[in-house]
Amino acid sequence: MNIILLGPPGAGKGTQARHLVETRGMIQLSTGDMLREARNSGTEMGKKVAAIMDAGKLVTDEIVIGLIEERLTTEKGAGFIFDGFPRTLAQADALGALLAKLGQSLHTVIEMRVDDEALVKRITGRFTCGDCGEVYHDETKPTAEPGKCDNCGGTNMVRRADDNEDSLRTRLMEYYKKTSPLIGYYYAKGDLRPVNGLADIKEVRASIAAILG
Repeated sequence: MNIILLGPPGAGKGTQARHLVETRGMIQLSTGDMLREARNSGTEMGKKVAAIMDAGKLVTDEIVIGLIEERLTTEKGAGFIFDGFPRTLAQADALGALLAKLGQSLHTVIEMRVDDEALVKRITGRFTCGDCGEVYHDETKPTAEPGKCDNCGGTNMVRRADDNEDSLRTRLMEYYKKTSPLIGYYYAKGDLRPVNGLADIKEVRASIAAILG
């Protein structure tokens, strides 16, 4: 089972992907993680990625598809979760061609729908434990004891530098310009399944579980 999690930054794709990895044995393919791993791998592909990134350039779609093909052919699990890829129609076509080449298919595309204003409120109040990665929110999920993680007891609370309103609206505009056309693309293919990305985490999990069966 191969799926795509589609939605704007802050919609909760990473949170839901981790849950699917833990409960279903799926493998999460995050473009950012793959590029960082490749850069540090020392392989020929890794050296190429490192040179491009060190020069401040964007890694080409061809290289990203190459990294994905490597993972699809070498790792075994209950399926793959594409998180952060594809971002453009060209990447969607390339991914479809790759899956066909490998004799695989895309099971479904889960669109995590959100309201922009509610999303801004959610993201600007978000912070995480720098030790264990647990996510909190000023209003909806504060720590029981201020400054102390409920999960591990750590006190290293971190807020992302770009978790502010101006940065988020810029990222949202980039998403709508480049990635939102994928909604129509996958809808036309009959692959798109929407869920309410702003619902409670457990509700979102249940909605995704119902779609995946």
